Amino acid sequence: MQPLVTVVIPFYNDPYVDQAINSALLQTYAQVEIIVVDDGSLQYAERATRYQPRIYYLSKANGGTATALNHGIKYASGKYIAWLSSDDLFYPDKIKHQVQYMEERGAHISFTNFDYIDAFNSVTKHRAAATFHNVIEFYESFFRINPINGCTVMMSRKMLDVVGCFDESLPFTHDLDLWYRAMLAGFEFHYIDTSLTAYRWHDAMGTMRHRDAIIHEVASTNGRYHGRLAAFINQLNIR
Repeated sequence: MQPLVTVVIPFYNDPYVDQAINSALLQTYAQVEIIVVDDGSLQYAERATRYQPRIYYLSKANGGTATALNHGIKYASGKYIAWLSSDDLFYPDKIKHQVQYMEERGAHISFTNFDYIDAFNSVTKHRAAATFHNVIEFYESFFRINPINGCTVMMSRKMLDVVGCFDESLPFTHDLDLWYRAMLAGFEFHYIDTSLTAYRWHDAMGTMRHRDAIIHEVASTNGRYHGRLAAFINQLNIR
């Protein structure tokens, strides 16, 4: 039997949420559970609630993306969990392709390539992810960038049971922090070089509105982990 995959969609005042939900509902993979977490939205909620009962709709007080993701994960039934931002889209074969890959390799976390789209769903850049020749190059990239788009990630519930969920004290780098914890705990990151997600770039996105705060928090998060990451990479090179 195919394993169940839970898609968690954190939502806060986002006019694109219905498109995100629809892209999850149109997956060619049958065993999908969709949990939309309304993080205290004041508008556009009707664009999500109309999909009930085909989705689970959870409401909570506003606390940020990490709190919404963790709330959804708390109620998730899937063997695997995928995160879809409410302004992004999954391509129809996203879950089917990624589950098959992970099941064949016994992987606990994987991420993929992606496309950029604009406010009107037009692709502005194909295959936008950074790519690497080997695992050392991938790990070393964390000294410069966050090479993983969170909405391309699929991870096992078992991995989260080991390393924990998203750090709710981090408004912007909760994903980067989780990647560090998973790497340092010895979980291998698997990369699928196929665009399976459309990442929307628009004027209202948090990356644009909170740019300065994000830069500050990235520096702080990297400062906590770069020493341990350097030691980790050194051990891999010794082996």
